Amino acid sequence: MTQKPVLFHVPYKSQVTPVDPYQHVLLISAVSIHQWRVMRLVGSLQLVLLLAFTSTATGLNIPLEVEQPPTIINSSSGPIIALPFDKSITIQCEARGNPPPEYRWTKDGKDFIPPHVTTNRHHPVGTFVLHNKQVVEFRGTYRCYSSNKLGTAMTEEIELRVPNVPKFPKEVNSPLVVEEGDPIILECNPPEGVAPVKIYWMSIGLEHIEQDERVSVGTDGNLYFAYALLKDSRQDYCCFASFTKIRTIVQKTAMAVIVKSSKPGNESADSGEATAEPPPVRMPGLLLPSGVQTEKVLLRGKHLELECIPHGYPTPKVTWMKMGDTLPSRRSEGKHGKLLSISAVDESDAGKYMCKAQNSVGEAVHYFDVIVEEPPNWLSEPPQSQLTVIGTDVHIKCSVSGKPSPDITWRRNGRLFKDDPVNNRRVLDDTVVLHNAKTEDSAVYQCEASNSHGSILANINIMVMNMAPLILTRDYQEYAVVLGGDILLNCSVFSSPPSKISWARDDTPKTIDGIHFFPLNESLKIISADKKDSGRYECVASNSEGMSAITAVLDVKDPTHIVYPPQDVQVISGTTAQLMCQAEYDKSLQSTFEVVWRKDGEEIPLLSEEHSRYFADYVMLQIMSVNLSDQGVYTCVARTSLDEDNATALLTVLDVPDAPKIVEISELPSPRNISLYWIPGSDHSSSVIEFIVEYEESQWEPGRWRELQKVPGNQATAELALHGNINYQFRVYAVNAVGPGPPSEPTERHKTPPSAPEKNPESIKIQGHSPNQMDISWEPLLPIEHNGPGLEYRVRYRKLGVGDEWKLHMVNRHSFVVRNTSTFVPYEIEIQSRNSHGWGPEPKIVTGYSGEDVVFWHCLQENVSVPTAAPRDIAVEVINTTVLRVSWTPAPAATVRGHLGGYHVHWVRKRSLLNPNNILDERQSLSFPGKRTHAIVPGLEPFSEYRLTVNVFNKKGNGPNSDPVTFNTPEGAPAQVPILTASNAQIDSILLVWGPPREANGILTGYLLQHHLINETTLEVVDSQETKITGADTTQWKLHGLEGGSLYRFLLSACTAAGCGPPLTQESSTVALEHLSPTPAGAPVQSIPALLNVSSYVSDTFAKISWTAIEEQQDSELYVAYMNNSDGFWRISEAVNASQSFHVIDGLKPGTVYTVRLMSKRLLDNASIFEDVIQTRLQGAVGQKSSFSTQGWFIGTMCAVALLTLVVLMACFVRRNRGGKYAGTPPPTQRQEMFSMEKVKEKEDLHPDPESQGLNEDSFGDYSDSEEKPLKGSSVCSLNGAMGDGVSRDSMVDYADGGREFNEDGSFIGEYSDRRHGGSVSEPSGPRPVTA
Repeated sequence: MTQKPVLFHVPYKSQVTPVDPYQHVLLISAVSIHQWRVMRLVGSLQLVLLLAFTSTATGLNIPLEVEQPPTIINSSSGPIIALPFDKSITIQCEARGNPPPEYRWTKDGKDFIPPHVTTNRHHPVGTFVLHNKQVVEFRGTYRCYSSNKLGTAMTEEIELRVPNVPKFPKEVNSPLVVEEGDPIILECNPPEGVAPVKIYWMSIGLEHIEQDERVSVGTDGNLYFAYALLKDSRQDYCCFASFTKIRTIVQKTAMAVIVKSSKPGNESADSGEATAEPPPVRMPGLLLPSGVQTEKVLLRGKHLELECIPHGYPTPKVTWMKMGDTLPSRRSEGKHGKLLSISAVDESDAGKYMCKAQNSVGEAVHYFDVIVEEPPNWLSEPPQSQLTVIGTDVHIKCSVSGKPSPDITWRRNGRLFKDDPVNNRRVLDDTVVLHNAKTEDSAVYQCEASNSHGSILANINIMVMNMAPLILTRDYQEYAVVLGGDILLNCSVFSSPPSKISWARDDTPKTIDGIHFFPLNESLKIISADKKDSGRYECVASNSEGMSAITAVLDVKDPTHIVYPPQDVQVISGTTAQLMCQAEYDKSLQSTFEVVWRKDGEEIPLLSEEHSRYFADYVMLQIMSVNLSDQGVYTCVARTSLDEDNATALLTVLDVPDAPKIVEISELPSPRNISLYWIPGSDHSSSVIEFIVEYEESQWEPGRWRELQKVPGNQATAELALHGNINYQFRVYAVNAVGPGPPSEPTERHKTPPSAPEKNPESIKIQGHSPNQMDISWEPLLPIEHNGPGLEYRVRYRKLGVGDEWKLHMVNRHSFVVRNTSTFVPYEIEIQSRNSHGWGPEPKIVTGYSGEDVVFWHCLQENVSVPTAAPRDIAVEVINTTVLRVSWTPAPAATVRGHLGGYHVHWVRKRSLLNPNNILDERQSLSFPGKRTHAIVPGLEPFSEYRLTVNVFNKKGNGPNSDPVTFNTPEGAPAQVPILTASNAQIDSILLVWGPPREANGILTGYLLQHHLINETTLEVVDSQETKITGADTTQWKLHGLEGGSLYRFLLSACTAAGCGPPLTQESSTVALEHLSPTPAGAPVQSIPALLNVSSYVSDTFAKISWTAIEEQQDSELYVAYMNNSDGFWRISEAVNASQSFHVIDGLKPGTVYTVRLMSKRLLDNASIFEDVIQTRLQGAVGQKSSFSTQGWFIGTMCAVALLTLVVLMACFVRRNRGGKYAGTPPPTQRQEMFSMEKVKEKEDLHPDPESQGLNEDSFGDYSDSEEKPLKGSSVCSLNGAMGDGVSRDSMVDYADGGREFNEDGSFIGEYSDRRHGGSVSEPSGPRPVTA
């Protein structure tokens, strides 16, 4: 009884981890799985595998250890067209099989030995290469055969086409002579070449022949005229054929057309002017196609084109129709209706079509029979290869379609295979049947279907064998899966007939079962693996031919988990961004663990070069010099070879705003008022505070931009009041919390019309430099305030209160002198501006005095007029550490010698009580205008010794200083500590390191440390504690008893007896108990060197960090980092060997506070070995001066100078007594050095000491810190204390004119500074003057 095949189900490959490089599996397409069925036969279960297989791609993929016939895996498909610019042509043929196949080629049905056959490192392949120079001789049809002892596979025919270079034949064309109204056909007949080809009709001058309803180019390339006109006569009709694929254009010899006139006596267009009369009427006809009916055959899916080109006059109109049906919607008509196109034709488009050409005198028709055919195609898929057991029946069916119906040819191993009933081998048209198949029936069978339009070929591998189980998976294959994950233990088997697969644990003979164990075909799937699932598993495969087994080893690992994910952060552009990311993972996977960072989904390349801005390790990503391109979503991916975890954070980059865009001017009704509009640029995540409008004018200061107006940040418009006669342009820039952004592009120029001045001069000063004249000066109008040409000033003046007439003068300058005045008489003065367009506003009247009296001194022939007496009864009341109240008895009015200007208060900080041996001599002064008896002096330094004097001044200068008063300021609260860092975080402790305050303001008693436990979700304070640190020299403190894995906020203040200063805040977290391991979450172990005796030596421009390393750490590498506490930027040294014992940091700034760290890795984290705060020394420190002044030569020089000074003073004293005009003049050495007052800067506010806020009894005066200089022409004698220093200084009255505010007692609210001066003040060395 003949056995029929029994089909069985073979599983397709499932993915496992890791991939076994020796693993082979039987691949079955999804389509073929649904075609299998199971049938039971008498006696045994037998096997047939039906597998998807084609001649060019995938085939029966069985392990190469099993002998198998060849399978074509790669081959060229034809036709191949050799183009002229191709350097070589490759014809491919590659197959796999066991034994390795050999190759042979045929060309045009005959054996062919190809040149230049390529090989690879495994086995020779049949691919060969033809070079361009010799390719012509190899044109033809090729076929490749691949053979081994089990069979022969073959490819489809591969046609190699080598086209010739197209060219028109040389020919001599006679002129074509036609009569007017006749049709014309100019033939092109393009040469053969590589499609596609495009036809153009042009003149010799490359001008296109115009086409319309009358003139057109047919699909055959000819040029058709429905009827001839006289204007068609020309000598240069040229046909051009363009072969785009080979980049070639060829031209046919020019043709001439002569059109003769149909009117008598007008032979041609050349004989005279062309007639305007139309040609005679003609019946329609067809120039293309010829005859009555045309048959059109094309393949399914191609593009159908039907063309009818008519002749006749008037020009016939072409219409289309399909006989017995309607035209498809896919149709289109072109060339004025002459061309009908239908895309992607199918069987429904076949049939009879008709074109009709019709004009006013008749019509002509043509019929087209359209036949749609197709080349051979597989009905569903190519025949499948089969693997069967001995004794079964094998059926191979070749199901194809095509029109005409394809002819099917069968081959076996490349040779024709015919019907052989005797040997049970039947060929039944499209089916081959092998009855009771034997091993020798194993071969490669070919089915080739062909018709007039082409052919298709399928290679079908038929393998007939019986085989014991061959387990393809490696024995003792190791598998790994994370806790809770799914894993597939593979046991791929090849056998015939099929094998029975069973799984068991190595410690029990029972078959595995359980809620998360699923036998899946040949594999075992474990779902939600648990730690107890680790161990060995045995796979046993058996069939009628034998049995085989392997062992699989499973290890269940701990999952990867991010415990400290990155947090959203905002950073300023140009600074460093830090994103933390710490993960836990299975320690056995440490070699595969890595942390990868992605930005907006793209992985960040972490380069090792120094120029990279990205630095990352297992816990942190640092981005140096952040810019706007760094903004985005950052993802930390912690992964091993088995799994991964990720967390994201948003990095927001704050930067200055972008420049505003499209700044436009809109004029208002007033000619000198405009509105400015703009579109704000991006604020880069920091809201705009304000917009600044700037202007530039082209007349007075071209190219210089000045601020005009400020606009709130939520406003994008400004109304501007402008000056007249100015050619403006404007720009705008935005300001946010980061800073000012770039300006916008300037606007177009805007010229304002001229007008009269809008203001008069300000800051009018009336001075009397001599008793009989009055000097008037004022601040002139700025050039931009002229508002027009011809600016001048009208000066009017008269005596106050006597009814005099106004006297006026017109001047172009900004000063005027009134001569022959009485001494010290009040005047009324007006100054008004005017230009060529009118007068300025009505001026204000200003009162001033003429020149004061003059006191004649005959010391070096100099004349001065200054106060002669000093204030008395100087009293000082210290209000707090930085503010005092000084009072005095005014000098007699007669000694003022003129108009009272006010009082100067001078004070000198002699020394700090913290360092009494260090002489400071820091001088400051304040001016208080008007008549007064007390003043408030701010800006003192706490815990210091001061000396204070007061003098009166008038417009000529300063009077003598009062007797000095010495006083001390009390202790104050210290300044803020410069730096506070938290490091060496443990489960319950953190080390805090800080630097002492720069200004102690008293004797330090210790520090106040507060620490708050913070809820990381709500950021609220959960618990607070306070620690008082009594050691004034303490700069670090280790806090114990903290909660593990918690966030703390630390506040540290320095303290004196007067209280504690402002705190500095720092936040840090302790380490969680479960995270404390020898290496954080598998990070590489880094040994921190055990260093002894770490110390630092500090100079003015360098610091030396020294240490002692134990013997085991002599070869360790260290890094030294330091930061200027004023800018916050860290700098890290190159690696330093620990055996070097020191490192020098140079290039430091004198008198600057730095933080220094000693680290075992080049990463700015909290794992530093040593941290300290240092301050470099000042160059030329006072201590050095003190030692300098003790030198013997210096003391001798000072004595000589003192003796010489005494001689000069005695000479002046004698000269003064000879003058005899004034008695009681103080000795010249009585004069003290003074400090001139600086001009108060606009827009700056007074920032007094906090302790002085709330005092409203007196206001602060102005003071300056620069030394006064004597007037020109002064001599040694002018140092006389009673005479003052003769320096002309700005008084508080000058500021009062500018709209400054005064308190009720007339004191001025000004600004002060605190610059230090190294010079010393001359002390009185002679008798004090006697004052009444």
